Amino acid sequence: MSSTRCLAKQATGLSRRLLQAPSRPLSTSAVLRATTPPSSENPSTESPKKKLKPLTQEQRDFLSSALRVNQAGELAATLIYSSQTPVITRKHPHLRPLMAHMYDQEAAHLTTFNDLIHKHRVRPTALYPLWSVLASGLGWSTAVMGREAAMACTEAVETEIGSHYNEQIRSILEMIAQWEAQGYDVSGEVKQLVDTLRRIRDEELEHLDHAVENDAKKAEPHWLLTNVIRAGCRGAIWVSERV
Repeated sequence: MSSTRCLAKQATGLSRRLLQAPSRPLSTSAVLRATTPPSSENPSTESPKKKLKPLTQEQRDFLSSALRVNQAGELAATLIYSSQTPVITRKHPHLRPLMAHMYDQEAAHLTTFNDLIHKHRVRPTALYPLWSVLASGLGWSTAVMGREAAMACTEAVETEIGSHYNEQIRSILEMIAQWEAQGYDVSGEVKQLVDTLRRIRDEELEHLDHAVENDAKKAEPHWLLTNVIRAGCRGAIWVSERV
């Protein structure tokens, strides 16, 4: 339990520093430059270069919300694995490389969203300290229940996270399709964001596969454990998008 309290204390310190940083809604110019449609008065015989469509307020809010909840989710994932690893690897040392691999990927995801949050001046969720404590407690408690329960936790979390990333990708692709249908170009940053979300989603789903391969389905009672964790994830996502 001392390691869990230490992790929660460190995460709380991190959240305070993040919450003290200046914040404002996602900058339109940081993702798409506000421009006007191509002018028909261009005297050049060459085809006019397509312009970029400025973001609406709704689109800015959506992207800010997406970055905020993704950052919170990746922090929670690193804390879950940090809390599980000492307990699991003590009894199952052969799982040490797998646990380290999954943690390293989650830590890289967190770094990615920390950078994006900072770059676009997005306010982190105000519930950072709470999510940190709950994630550490979830990781430790499922590890104490056994390897199967810890893997079932990963299965449940990654199922919800993978679905959430898919929804974000779908929404951004719909925005892109609208812009292109209206004759606008799409900025490289938006395309890069879609690629980043796809890559991270695929790595999260890889973790789900690892969990199933390591007997997540044998956790007892599997249906109850995974459904409770999935419901908690959905609730945390909903709140983090708004608070």
